[in-house]
Amino acid sequence: DFLCISLVNGFTQLRYNLGEKTVILQTLQKVHANGNTWHSLNAGRVGNEGYLDLDGINITQKASPGMNALDTHTDFFVGGVSSLNLVNPMATENEPIGFTGCIREIVINNRELNLTVTDPKGGANIGDCDGTDCGYTVCKNNGTCQVENSGFSCSCPREWTGTTCEQSIHCSQNMCGSQALCIPQPSSFSYTCACALGWTGKYCKNKIKFYIAKFVGNSYIKYTDPLYGKRDLQYSRLSLNFTTNQTEGLIAWMGKSEDEDNDFLAIGLANGTLKVVINLGERISVPLMHSKYFTCSDGRWHFVTVVQNQTCIKVYLDEELIHFEDIDPQKKYTALNYGGICYFGGFEIGRKVSIVTTGLFQKEFFGKIKDVVLFQDSKKIQLMKAEGYNIYDGNSGN
Repeated sequence: DFLCISLVNGFTQLRYNLGEKTVILQTLQKVHANGNTWHSLNAGRVGNEGYLDLDGINITQKASPGMNALDTHTDFFVGGVSSLNLVNPMATENEPIGFTGCIREIVINNRELNLTVTDPKGGANIGDCDGTDCGYTVCKNNGTCQVENSGFSCSCPREWTGTTCEQSIHCSQNMCGSQALCIPQPSSFSYTCACALGWTGKYCKNKIKFYIAKFVGNSYIKYTDPLYGKRDLQYSRLSLNFTTNQTEGLIAWMGKSEDEDNDFLAIGLANGTLKVVINLGERISVPLMHSKYFTCSDGRWHFVTVVQNQTCIKVYLDEELIHFEDIDPQKKYTALNYGGICYFGGFEIGRKVSIVTTGLFQKEFFGKIKDVVLFQDSKKIQLMKAEGYNIYDGNSGN
């Protein structure tokens, strides 16, 4: 199997083979070979239906019945290959030769590759391409880059300022402390300060300690499990106490949450009911709802424990077993590869719960969390030692 993009007689060509026949798509227009015109290329396949788009003009090859998976186990090469005998003879029209020109902003399956000296696995005979200090992402937030004698300058849109348009004008004169992030509020032409863990106050200049974490909706804690490398991921366990008077909210998310393929175990509230969702692989998320209990939004403390024994999931609420289910009797995936990351109350600032969880949970958590224990650890995790913002001391009034 292969998938190959190449230049042929001035035209861009996509060729791929999923195990049966080689599909060939070629652009209608030629590429300008004057060396100073950038072209935008989108190419790929959905199943065995291919598409090739050069500068907005699309060519599509309709799918026919047959194989629809690309089984490749080689490295991903850009611009050339380490040895020409790696190239399938059907992948190019003529004898394969390396590319001469510039390539930037490569995005594979929605992930951008960093074309730097250190990020790729290897390479040879590569130089700086833009030839200017501007690059293609130097100026942030739609700023325009100009090359100057001393380097570059950015012309920024009205709402942004700074050498690379990285700062909102609403934050340019902010008084947030060093342990804070300035969050622009364009609608009121002002800003708010998001306080790092252990800090509070309007400008985050007051130091606090807490053992009970209070979440106010734009809060989150991200805990990195130092014992992750030693965990048996087929037998996971998460327990904690929480209290809230809200009917919706994400309480805990055990997983990296970087893309939709990541494994996770999630605990939250939906319609006032405890909701547990688990994904052990292949985007199969199994929501475990329990409708008998509508008392989780009553402002009282509740103790929840979720135990994963391979594909068998047990959920305990206030020390009563409320749910037991084998989510995959075939046992295709049996480990919770959570990457050593646990989120509480929400995700990083700017990442909405409803979007990150693809609608599994609707809102960030309002309430308090304490006594978090991972696996069979003898000690509770120290929430104070994690990363996070906008967490208040929940000890008062308990």
